[in-house]
Amino acid sequence: MFHFNSTYSYRLYNILNNTTPFRDILASTSNPLPTFILPLIRSSIGNSMEKTDDNNDYYDWEKEVEEFEKTKGGVKGLVDSGITRVPRFFISPPEPDDANPGPHAHPDALIPIIDLEGVRGGLDHKAVGEIRTASRKWGFFQVVNHGIPTTVTDAMLRGTRALHEQPKEAKQELYTSDGAPDVRFYAINGRLEEGDVASWRDAFACKFTDGEIDPEVIPPVCRDEIMKYMKHMIKVRDVLSEVLSEALGESKDLLGEMQCMESEYLTCLYYPASPEPDKSLGTVAHSDPTVLTVLLQDSTGGLQIKHDGCWIDVPPVPGALIVNIGDFLQLMSNDKFMSVEHRVMSRSKGSRVSVACFFFPRGQQMANIYAPIKQAISPNNPPIYKQVNYIDFVTHYQKRNLRGGHSALANYKLDNIN
Repeated sequence: MFHFNSTYSYRLYNILNNTTPFRDILASTSNPLPTFILPLIRSSIGNSMEKTDDNNDYYDWEKEVEEFEKTKGGVKGLVDSGITRVPRFFISPPEPDDANPGPHAHPDALIPIIDLEGVRGGLDHKAVGEIRTASRKWGFFQVVNHGIPTTVTDAMLRGTRALHEQPKEAKQELYTSDGAPDVRFYAINGRLEEGDVASWRDAFACKFTDGEIDPEVIPPVCRDEIMKYMKHMIKVRDVLSEVLSEALGESKDLLGEMQCMESEYLTCLYYPASPEPDKSLGTVAHSDPTVLTVLLQDSTGGLQIKHDGCWIDVPPVPGALIVNIGDFLQLMSNDKFMSVEHRVMSRSKGSRVSVACFFFPRGQQMANIYAPIKQAISPNNPPIYKQVNYIDFVTHYQKRNLRGGHSALANYKLDNIN
């Protein structure tokens, strides 16, 4: 019996909502629709699919994306221009899980909040246990007393806002979807393929390979704020590395010696108001392919994580940082730690800012082979994943354009694992 999965649901949604030319759907070979579906679609909507706008003109998806990118104004540029409708490539299909949460779902549940005060002074068995449980059951947790002064986090959020609220002309030189530059503005990360959904947000990213970057390449409007914040963030990373190592049942130096979190990708995010917040997402549902993410968010909220099949709000906690396990750490932990989907909701008024720091291996370690660590394997817990290097893992993620909640992990499961 044929079962609809998220890919088919999404493509049918596009057909019925006129967001993908019908002939392209029929011609698709990467994920062809079942043959019995096609007559039903033809009889229901016919070939008028290609007449998609109010004037019955053919909708050119690729051209609309190209014209958007040429403005180099990002999503904020669209909002500033006074648009009243969301461009089609930003339209997100409804999430089936929104209407059908899992049997154990508790939409009012709160992710764990963990105090790092004792950890920063030495071994804290209580905090280690709490982080072990949170990493296994939730994949997300918030930390307080992490050591970054409020003056530094507040300045980082203000700097992020100032960065994005500059005139468009001040940002255009650094605007690119190419991930190679050390610093860049972007709205679309990489190539957006037809059928992908863009996030209703702008980003400014700084790449700290092996923890280093030339400060002069960072725009002056937030240069000092970023450099000060990152000095503190490295200390937070070291604390989390030790605690997560102990939570895996090994010495605190395990992850540090593997040098798997020695590079950073700092992303300063800006979420403008949407004219149609019910049709767009600030960030589409996804999991992070990296090792670990530490997020600083403002007081406006909007972040949600998927837990027990239900989307749960992550309310802002004054002074807290949000930590989430990445796909690559789930692989290394042999599923002892879990990487989960998350998203950001759009808003009708105001804007949201946040700062995400993604940790990944040191440059020389990216080509090294990683696999489930010995401490996560036993006769009762055999390896779940194949060996892989970080470059191949992330390249697969990017080629698949896994922006719709589909983790790259499935591709690396051993053949005997369901």
